[in-house]
Amino acid sequence: MKIWTSEHIFNHPWETVTKAAMQKYPNPMNPSVIGVDVLDRGIDKQGRLHSKRLLSTEWGLPSIVKSITFTNMVSVDEKLTYKPHPEDQEKTILTQEAIISVKGVSLSSYLEGVMASTISANAGKGREAMEWVIRRLNAEIEELAATARGTIRTPMAAAVTEK
Repeated sequence: MKIWTSEHIFNHPWETVTKAAMQKYPNPMNPSVIGVDVLDRGIDKQGRLHSKRLLSTEWGLPSIVKSITFTNMVSVDEKLTYKPHPEDQEKTILTQEAIISVKGVSLSSYLEGVMASTISANAGKGREAMEWVIRRLNAEIEELAATARGTIRTPMAAAVTEK
């Protein structure tokens, strides 16, 4: 078993980051994620949201690794925690932890290390994906606000004003 951890600070409020986290997939930065299923979601007694999701991935492991591990003996349990920054409410702290297990092969420790390195590299892509989703959300909000102000004409609004 190998444990990998990381911490990152987003320069966005917690509400924005958590909205983006719920809409993170699909995204162009993480094409290996091909499906997401919500297994469980609920709020605990402290008011914290817990969401357990199963991500289906295709990592494109080399064929030698696939044949050695038989792929069904590899497990990754990842936990992401988003918290408002204690000193700046315009920022959010992301803490990531992954527990990697490869069972049934003599190279398990080596393969767990390789997977931890891959997860570390992919964490950067995941943070890029979050920024991408946040930009999309902000653009949608701005477009809605502009529409409400009447500064953007929709085709229907344009047709009505031309009469």
